[in-house]
Amino acid sequence: MGIDGVYTGSRRYRDLEGAIPRAPRRHAIGAERSGKKKLAWPVRLFLASLVLPWIVTVGPVSLSISRVILLVMVLPCLVKWISGASGRIRVSDLAMLLFCLWSALSLVVVQGPIDAVQPAGILFVETMGAYLVARCYIRNADDFFNMARMLFWIVALLFPFALLEAMTGRNVLLEFFAAILPSYPDAGNDMRAGLRRAQVVFEHAILFGICAASALALTHLVVGYRIPLFQRWLKTGLVGATALLSLSSAPIAAVAVQAALMMWGALFRKSPYCWRFLWCLFLATYLAIAFGSNQTPIQFYISHFTFDPHTGWHRLLIWEFGSASVLNHPLFGIGFGDWARSSWMSTSVDMFWLLITMRFGIPGGLLLALSFFAVFLGVSFRKGLDERLVAYRTAYLIVMMAFFLVGWTVHYWGTAYLWFIFLLGSGVWLLDVRIDDGGKRQGDRTWRG
Repeated sequence: MGIDGVYTGSRRYRDLEGAIPRAPRRHAIGAERSGKKKLAWPVRLFLASLVLPWIVTVGPVSLSISRVILLVMVLPCLVKWISGASGRIRVSDLAMLLFCLWSALSLVVVQGPIDAVQPAGILFVETMGAYLVARCYIRNADDFFNMARMLFWIVALLFPFALLEAMTGRNVLLEFFAAILPSYPDAGNDMRAGLRRAQVVFEHAILFGICAASALALTHLVVGYRIPLFQRWLKTGLVGATALLSLSSAPIAAVAVQAALMMWGALFRKSPYCWRFLWCLFLATYLAIAFGSNQTPIQFYISHFTFDPHTGWHRLLIWEFGSASVLNHPLFGIGFGDWARSSWMSTSVDMFWLLITMRFGIPGGLLLALSFFAVFLGVSFRKGLDERLVAYRTAYLIVMMAFFLVGWTVHYWGTAYLWFIFLLGSGVWLLDVRIDDGGKRQGDRTWRG
């Protein structure tokens, strides 16, 4: 008797069974051919909204189009997440939720309940909303591929406008949107190497460059998976060129980090210890800087990974005054208030991870870091994935590594914050992939911590 309750003992059935081709075994659920499934409409709507610079004012609140969409989506996504329809609840999910709740509590303590309502509500909508849209609607390899493909096309469509802005100094696309509805102001970016720093439809040139750069590894390893080599490099080069038109050190560093990691993976892909050796190299470098330099590793990174020496020096001062602020207000932070610094320094804190801790205290910074590393390390050590899923995992981890490192030299705000939180949630599905233990576990050497 077969597993379907069909009698298999007769010779006639065995002959018939041998004539029927069997479907190949899949090693992991979700590893089907790319592009069979369409991207869920909430994801498409959200990603499209990120490049719409319109601002809608409702009373005292200014809402971007992406905020409006997240306001509508956050409660349905919460229900979907709590019900288990998007997989089991993970440590990263709880840490992200606790980060939002602790941030709200911090704002109440520091600024008072009345003044805390609006910023705490917006922070919750933007953080949990962007995270849960990805968490709930990117659930398998096809979803991830379609998401990466849409990001590529967004960046590719922005390229000619970024090039025109860099060459002529005129932001044509932002002018077009501003003629219809109120939009982000022109940041008036300065000239570098005879070119204007392209802002396009983002709040600032740096944010445009960061978001465009984040599509690099996704384009090369996900969209470019098993396509002709020329097409793969053409698409990757287009994304890289678009990001570089921002003419900002942070996006350039993001491109360089991703390119270096992809090159490392390609050169040593046959070694089972490829990424372990790289982690050992990182650790050795960290220890060498810690014991052989008059700077801390973070100070060394800040001062050496900025292309303008003046900018690097200024960020070192931000680190010194910002870390002192954290020590002076360790529990609840300073909220959105001013921070102690030299009188000639600007109010800007160009360090995402530091500013989060300054605003919401050490618990807030640790909770966001916990959410990040719970996904990053969990996906890093995921075993038994087939070749395609390993490529997707590698792309995700490289992008997240770039976000983590660059976050020490720039602050993610506005569109870039939503983009980052969304991409963080877009990789949780890799933790939920069911593995066929009976299949061959091939290709699992691409990224293993």
